[in-house]
Amino acid sequence: MTPLWLQFAARELRSGVKGFRIFLACLALGVAAIAAASSTAEAFRQGLASQAREILGGDMSVSVGQHRLSAGERTALLKLGRASFAVAAQGMAEAPSGERRLVELRGVDAAYPLAGRVTISGARTLAQALEPADGVWGAAVEQALLDRLGLKLGDRFLVGNVPVRANAVLLEEPDRLSRGFALGPRVITRPGALEAGGFLKPGLPFGETVRIELKPGVSLAAAKAAVKRDMKGLYRVRDRNDAAPGVSRVIDQLEYFLGFIGLASLVAGGLGVFGAVSAYIDGRKPAIATLKALGAESGLVRDMYLAQIGLLALAGIAIGLAAGAVTPLILGAAIQSELPVPALFAIYPLALAKAGAFGLLSAAAFSLAPLARARTTPPASLFRSDLSGRLRFGPEMIGALLAAAGLGALAIWTAPTPFAASVMIAGVAVAFGLLWVFGWGGAKLAGRLRGGTRGALRIALANLAGPRSAARTAAPAIGLGFALLAAVVLIQSSLLRQISVTAPQTAPALVFTQIPAERAEAFDAEVARGYGRPLAAEFYLRAPFLTGRIVAVRGEPVNKDRLGPEGRWAYDNDVSLSALGPEPPNAGVVSGHWWPPGYAGPPRIALSQDPARAANIKVGDEITVSVLGREITATVAVIRRVDFGSFGASFPLVLNPAAIEGANPRQVAIAKASRAEESRIVRALGRDFPEVNIISVREQLEAATELFDRVALAVRGAAGVALMAALLVLAGAIAARAQERTREAAILKVLGASRAQVLSAYVIEYGLVGLIAGAAGVALGYAAAWPVVVRVFEAQWSVDWGGVAALLGGASMLAATGGLLAAFQALSLRPAPALRSE
Repeated sequence: MTPLWLQFAARELRSGVKGFRIFLACLALGVAAIAAASSTAEAFRQGLASQAREILGGDMSVSVGQHRLSAGERTALLKLGRASFAVAAQGMAEAPSGERRLVELRGVDAAYPLAGRVTISGARTLAQALEPADGVWGAAVEQALLDRLGLKLGDRFLVGNVPVRANAVLLEEPDRLSRGFALGPRVITRPGALEAGGFLKPGLPFGETVRIELKPGVSLAAAKAAVKRDMKGLYRVRDRNDAAPGVSRVIDQLEYFLGFIGLASLVAGGLGVFGAVSAYIDGRKPAIATLKALGAESGLVRDMYLAQIGLLALAGIAIGLAAGAVTPLILGAAIQSELPVPALFAIYPLALAKAGAFGLLSAAAFSLAPLARARTTPPASLFRSDLSGRLRFGPEMIGALLAAAGLGALAIWTAPTPFAASVMIAGVAVAFGLLWVFGWGGAKLAGRLRGGTRGALRIALANLAGPRSAARTAAPAIGLGFALLAAVVLIQSSLLRQISVTAPQTAPALVFTQIPAERAEAFDAEVARGYGRPLAAEFYLRAPFLTGRIVAVRGEPVNKDRLGPEGRWAYDNDVSLSALGPEPPNAGVVSGHWWPPGYAGPPRIALSQDPARAANIKVGDEITVSVLGREITATVAVIRRVDFGSFGASFPLVLNPAAIEGANPRQVAIAKASRAEESRIVRALGRDFPEVNIISVREQLEAATELFDRVALAVRGAAGVALMAALLVLAGAIAARAQERTREAAILKVLGASRAQVLSAYVIEYGLVGLIAGAAGVALGYAAAWPVVVRVFEAQWSVDWGGVAALLGGASMLAATGGLLAAFQALSLRPAPALRSE
């Protein structure tokens, strides 16, 4: 037999869901945002997993740097299966016209690729494109290089001092994603071209990688054990399960960030859920009073409306899941061909289940309290249209608190970093509390100010100070939406200014690498000719360049498990190192003193702050650095702050020159230059220094700006979802008071108020609500964005005051528009029928 509460619930649902439209929209929007973020991230993960062998170029890869694999190592690796060997370096490509460009040069053998295929145009096969002819190496090059150098297929150009012919346009490489970021267009040729150009001399910054297709029966674990047994020195092993680790981390972080915005939308929309349930229960006062007067228990009333809310919550979640599942499919159909990462857009049940769980917990957390109030209100109060029963600690409140705790726990459990998730959730909770306080304070202030005003302004302030003020009900949600949007805008504006304005002013325009030490003075002279003036320290610096790794601290081998995360990068890999005599400009000394010019005593070292903090290194401690196969133990003389993007000696490690006496390392130089000076310098060096690599920082910054703009657009769109949820809450607040507003407008008209005065009062009231919420949201967004920009990205803080003004104006205008709509709705009835309706 159907329970009585369920029969009553079904009967009431027959009248439709008119009172629950905002409820459904708030739930659907937040669930859709989380489902879309999770489904899109899963599509990328599945795309990476489905093409793991192609992305890596085989089942496993082994890489070494600054030297070739030995004959013994090659033999041992070939025992594991079919292998392809490739070498990679950077070089300057030069056209017959004298135009030059840094390229990523790669020499591959005949077995390449082991997995996937290389897509080219202009030649039938890659082997045909790479075939040497008439003493000229064949190559497949990216179209960007042809465009930059003014070349066409079949033309010859130089890479260093090696003649190369562009026989094909390189469209796609299966293993490009696994190799990471490139500083220039890619050029594929044979290893012999790099050998002929001197790119593979020991100590130079080149790398060799072998990709292996394992024999049947050889497991990854066994293959890794064999590599560990047979390889000597430093090497890196990756397998098909870790084909693109950097990309995977970015996907995880982006999913959580976008999903967090969706969760914030659910929280912001929670007030809409709360308001919609409250308004619906308020509209059912006569039915509840009648049931209680006839002897219905409080539990029956609660269960009856809980069933309705539960069914409608499931409907809202289902709508959100459907929208969230379809959105990535539409996105994939539109832009999949332009994506740099493979993606398999499909419907992923686990991603949808997670979004559904968030929706259920959110619905429970925000809808149970109004039910508790209805259950605990006596029948006499209900007949007097009084639904102000106190919230008591009962089953509903326990359920709401458990749902809220579950919401937080689920967010932390599904986050890539639980600590960051906890901080973000705590931040949203604190922000929500502060926004409620702002709204409450705004209502109190309006009550104090209304005494000295007249007309429409007095009416607006009186409504704002009233017990059901929109400043209390809608301002927190609007403020949270604008806080998220403000944080995104402020972070974006600061970082974009750092990339497009600050960095070009403070960073070098050009970086020169592979400068022969014995020809350093001749190199300086050539650069000076390009400038057309003598060199000066404020726009040109040159220094020796080596790489090294910290292997011991205070006489003890480095224990990586005990290192702090901030500077562990300096111990995991070789880092850049130089040897300088006098203290360089902008040395950034934090503690200690630089060695005097001409110092020739025991080795001294200047250390960057991050690696010093990671191992708790102080001035006076001894550290051992492995450089050029030799271990140098040096005393820490200086700990300094290094700004890696600035114009200066940006080396994590700096030794005194005597510490590397006898070595003759190549040098690097940095220069500030205008576009015209940059062009002259690049051309001038092409004649006598073809082996020197020139990196245009300006081009990299322009590419970074373009990429940042694309990412920022997506993030702003996601933050806009939270703002939409806030607007739904505003719409809910207006709808909940529609009948009351109609009676109020009728009374005002009877007392002589004009239509324009009523309209003005409502516009002012809601405009002030928007201004209060917008100002509070921008303030909270500022508080959230500042540490991200300054502490996380270590960039210069810069406020986009135009964007802030637009946010404040937008908040006020949107809310005022809502007030205008409320006023038109309230004035739609004539006073007499409006006053007779109750």
